[in-house]
Amino acid sequence: MPGILFDLDGVFYVGEQAIPGGMATLDWVRAENIPHLFLTNTSSRPRSALVTKLAGFGIDTDPAHILTPPVAARRWLRQNVSGCSVLFVSKATEAEFSSIPLISRDSAEPTAAVVIGDLGDGWDYATMNAAFRHLHTQPTPALVALGMTRFWCAEDGLRLDVGPIVEALRYASGVQPVVMGKPAPAFFEAALDILGLPATETVMVGDDIRGDVGGAQNAGITAVQVRTGKFQAADLLGDIRADAVIDSIASLPNWWRTHYSG
Repeated sequence: MPGILFDLDGVFYVGEQAIPGGMATLDWVRAENIPHLFLTNTSSRPRSALVTKLAGFGIDTDPAHILTPPVAARRWLRQNVSGCSVLFVSKATEAEFSSIPLISRDSAEPTAAVVIGDLGDGWDYATMNAAFRHLHTQPTPALVALGMTRFWCAEDGLRLDVGPIVEALRYASGVQPVVMGKPAPAFFEAALDILGLPATETVMVGDDIRGDVGGAQNAGITAVQVRTGKFQAADLLGDIRADAVIDSIASLPNWWRTHYSG
């Protein structure tokens, strides 16, 4: 039985508004015993908050079914960094790094890794410059990016995401980022490990032509794009093309039956 990787924002909801059909589709997934995992670049809140948000839309899940960049980054830091890290993430997300040795943003202590996440309005000049200064210490610390998403669709329109912040710091410091979110192949590979399935038996469902579709295809995963969230008509004409395009998450069961019946 093939498995499914679901994006969240833009697929099941936009901002605080649920996209119709999400709860029914997830009920169908469970009834069919289809292995699944929510794969999101959200770095401004912990998995527990995402579980609560989904519950508000009538969608029940648990942290074990959600893979976020902070979770992947914590694992990478444990395996690759021996010193202290400094976090540029939201207060809520800091809880995901409780087992990692940390220093404060204004500390002059040696830094082994600088972790960059979505701070929203918290990104001002002073904050970006603090991250830049940490990256200019010696020996050069790792620059760990919690995703490289360019923008996201909020209720009031498009907003910059973490990608442009990481790019600015990379340009200024010369340090190449270690990316923990979509579209990095390593992030999709971590998801496949959790599902216990090969890429050829997995489908990614998302709205982002680059982060979801392009990232999945680069990892060998079939990509289905929904016409919700940040979908634009221009996505159908660009250099990246989804393997299939459906109206919304509500259309997934019919598409699935056509392609995986029996």
